[in-house]
Amino acid sequence: MIQIVPLQAAHKEPIRKLLWETNAFRSDEVEVALELIDECLAYTSFNPENYQIYSAIEGSAVLGYICFGKTPMTLSTYDLYWIAVAREAQGKGVGKKLFEFACKEIQRQGGKLIVIETSSQPHYENTRRFYEKIGCQLEARIKNFYRVGDDKLIYTKHF
Repeated sequence: MIQIVPLQAAHKEPIRKLLWETNAFRSDEVEVALELIDECLAYTSFNPENYQIYSAIEGSAVLGYICFGKTPMTLSTYDLYWIAVAREAQGKGVGKKLFEFACKEIQRQGGKLIVIETSSQPHYENTRRFYEKIGCQLEARIKNFYRVGDDKLIYTKHF
């Protein structure tokens, strides 16, 4: 049975591994994800203004994780920074379960909107389909944002 639990130090290495094995992220992106994990693990108290990271586990296996946080200078908007699922667990509802958990947690904290950014590159097609399947709407496209030919796509979900 899959459980969603707060990030623990023991989850960092399995998350690093799954980020690499998805073949979806560049080395600098993985480095940023791991920096956020380190920052989250260093928190001494919960504050929704900070990054919030949760892991999807089954037994002792980390199947995926999600990182989100309140958008600075807003009253009720949150950003989804990372969601990743181990290759062997993709297509089995882990990502949906993580996203639904985050949405409930955001609503519990008074959130009304979640914003998600992703790339227009072809290898992100499954990611975009995932967001659309779970009820997110494409709100904007910023041409050549990441580099020429790689647009930033902004998805949202209102609560």
